[in-house]
Amino acid sequence: MTTEALNKSDLIERISLKNPHLAEPLVEEAVKIMIDQMIAALSSDNRIEIRGFCSFALHLRYLRLGRNTKTDKSVQVAEKALPHFRP
Repeated sequence: MTTEALNKSDLIERISLKNPHLAEPLVEEAVKIMIDQMIAALSSDNRIEIRGFCSFALHLRYLRLGRNTKTDKSVQVAEKALPHFRP
């Protein structure tokens, strides 16, 4: 089984093809609103759950020491929060 990358425009096109009664600009606006709401929820440190499909949550990566492989010197890697997808 191969996985295929799906970008926003591909998603809009697939939804439009499966729902010919919906105009593509309306599908595009709905997808944009959904993604904006997901970004806002994750930005507020909320978890997103799509029942029967997946969940998204933020995982905090703490400040740590890393290594620059070109110079072999230690560097500090800043703390950051990354979205985590769980099927």
